[in-house]
This record gives sequence, C-alpha cells and structure tokens, in this order.
Amino acid sequence: MFMQRVLQQTSRRLLSSLSNEILLTYPEENPGIALLGLNRPPVNAVSLSLGASLREAIAEIKSKKSLQGVILYSTSPRIFCAGADLKERLFIKEEDVPGMVKTFRLMIQDIYELPMPIICAIDGVAMGGGLELALGTDIRVCSTTAKMALSETKLAIIPGGGGTQRLPRVVGVPKAKELIFTGRDVYGEEAEKIGLVNYCVEQNDEGNAAFVKSLEIATLLQDRGPVALRMAKKAITEGFEAGPIRAGLEVEHEAYMGVIPTSDRIEALMAFREKRKPNFKGE
Repeated sequence: MFMQRVLQQTSRRLLSSLSNEILLTYPEENPGIALLGLNRPPVNAVSLSLGASLREAIAEIKSKKSLQGVILYSTSPRIFCAGADLKERLFIKEEDVPGMVKTFRLMIQDIYELPMPIICAIDGVAMGGGLELALGTDIRVCSTTAKMALSETKLAIIPGGGGTQRLPRVVGVPKAKELIFTGRDVYGEEAEKIGLVNYCVEQNDEGNAAFVKSLEIATLLQDRGPVALRMAKKAITEGFEAGPIRAGLEVEHEAYMGVIPTSDRIEALMAFREKRKPNFKGE
C-alpha cells in the first residue's frame, strides 16, 4: 500500500512515554516534510494520553528550522478522528471538565500556531473534536468518502476546541451557524463546495486518497525557502486577524523584514544565476 511504502522509507519515532498513539515520521524521500500520524485505532478518539503525545510531537516539530511542511493524517484507513474519547469522559469529575476542555483547546492552538504550513488529510470520518483538529491546520484535503461534523449539540454541549471561532472564519458565519446548530454531517464534495476543505479527491482502494493528495501538495513545498514559508504564514494569519488592511500591511512588512537577512535569500539568488536548484537550510 502507498502509505505503508512511504512510512517504511522513513526515520520514525514513536513519541511519548504516555502512549504510542502519535507517530511522527520524517520521510527520507521527502526531506523537509514531517508526517504526523494519529495512531489510536479504531477511530483515533482523543484521549488525555493522545493529547499529551500530540503536544509533545508538535513541540518537536516546532523546533525543526529546516522543515517546510507537515501532514496531519490517520494511520487507520477511512478514518481521521471521531473526536473526544467519550468513554474516558464518563469517568471525569464535573469540576475537572473545564481544565480538560482548556487543555484540548490549547492542543489545537499549538497546531494552529505551528510556524510552518500544515496540511490535513481527511480520509474518512472527522467528527466533533476531530474536525476541530482539522480546522487548526492550514490546508485541508478530504476524500469523497469523508464525513465531517461539529456534532456537539447532539450531546448537549458546544464545540470547545475552537470550532465556534474557526469554522465561521473558514465557511462564513451563516453556514457555520447552520452546521453547529444542527450538528449535521457534511460529506466530501459539499465540504469542498463550501470551502471547508481545499480539495476533495476520489477515494482509492487503499482508503488513503486524501493522504496521497496531501503528500503531492507537500512535495511542492520542498523547493520553497523554509523561512519564507514561515513568514508567509505569519503574514497571512496575523495580518488577517489584525483587522483593517492597513494593520495587516504592517504585519506583512514585519514578516518581509524577517526574510531579508537570511542566507536562504542569498542562496536563492545565487542558484537562479547559476541555473541550479537552491539548497535551503532554513537560515
């Protein structure tokens, strides 16, 4: 299978002494790309241990200056993440729930604040907290068999991992209100139509079509300057959140100043003159 072949050619690590529920890999054939896999079958329910492992992996990724992109995916075919581990939550005391929800929200914020681009491959179900995980990424790809929802109102709660804030920014306020109020399912083609995902691709026999497309997009990032990608992400994200365009332009100027003194910028000019591929180092 395609995904297995990719993972076999990696230098892999199972992270965290708490669990082996997150798989962080660096494919040798795709230098500059990290694969961040949810590895808690059958449905990748978000437990306390999975959350801790994911935050540990994100911290490691954040420290890699030369990385040009990350793919968040599931190691289980036809499933991304079914959301919170409801069986675990049954045993959590009411007074402990606010802290647990805050920790989950901070975990997704960690993903959102990764300095390099992160792509999410949604091959199958992404419900509740699973969709909130995806909303914390920059580019989302789903398969035609994907099913997504912020279904929390069915459980008499609301999205608590940033869904009420990120979904309106992605699909618009009226559509976000409809989806959150009703908790209804959104399938692949509709998700692309409303802008919830960037691409919806036909599912393949291996059940990993979104992963394949995500890797294709990530490969395009490998020839881009790592610092430039980080500064572009900073300019877009912080500039958009700054409000009026004049404030955003100030953020863009600040981000541009971040690329001027880099050795990668000089390397790009030299490579252009010498008609060769640049050797970027993220510096």
